[in-house]
Amino acid sequence: MPSTTTPAPAISIRALEKSYKKLSVLRGVDFDVDRGSIFALLGPNGAGKTTIVNILSTLLKADAGAAAVNGFDVASDAAHVRESISLTGQFAAVDEILTGRENLILVARLRHQPDPGGIADGLLERFSLTDAGSRKVATYSGGMRRRLDIAMSLIGQPPVIFLDEPTAGLDPQARLEVWAAVRELARNGTTVLLTTQTLDEAEHLADRIAILNEGRIVVNGTLDELKRLLPPAKVEYVEKQPTLEDVFLALTSDATKELP
Repeated sequence: MPSTTTPAPAISIRALEKSYKKLSVLRGVDFDVDRGSIFALLGPNGAGKTTIVNILSTLLKADAGAAAVNGFDVASDAAHVRESISLTGQFAAVDEILTGRENLILVARLRHQPDPGGIADGLLERFSLTDAGSRKVATYSGGMRRRLDIAMSLIGQPPVIFLDEPTAGLDPQARLEVWAAVRELARNGTTVLLTTQTLDEAEHLADRIAILNEGRIVVNGTLDELKRLLPPAKVEYVEKQPTLEDVFLALTSDATKELP
């Protein structure tokens, strides 16, 4: 019989530690992210989410532990890691003076891609921005800017993309637009590591969710697995299944430090 091998994770982290002087931010973080999946890293402010992204994107060095992206070690093979990823932060990195199409063409040229115009047109269509492509980005809504920012990050077809709180500051309609764009990434085979403080964002998008609290992963699983950590509540004799918010608050409260 032919042997079947499980593909290596797109992202792998083992015993990752990071401190800033006397402040310990990461205290032995472990998790894997499957290829082509959406993995949500959920946690309160100061939990260490952005620190993890910065280490994975080679912007920051870990104090201890190991991390690999697309099979490349972030410490010893940083150049190949950078070729494998794209990073989109909390604010859209777009040039408001240029049109949407000009922004895409500019990035394609900077990355030495063939046919920058064709790449731009394809991404405008993919992210439903064709009609706005000839308009200056200054006229775009918040959701349109974020979608354009994500489109720009895909130039060069990186297999892994980090989205650090991509819907921060957006209105509800703009958030839905960005969510649709993120789902489109996964459908096309891109691995997405999403950091967020928004519980419904993780609930709606992620294949797996890890909750980071005080520098440690306190739980890692699918939404259904996380919900099973808490018993259903009875409201007027009817069972109410726990929400992701219930799980998050239970695992990050001062009274609860360990898994049940």
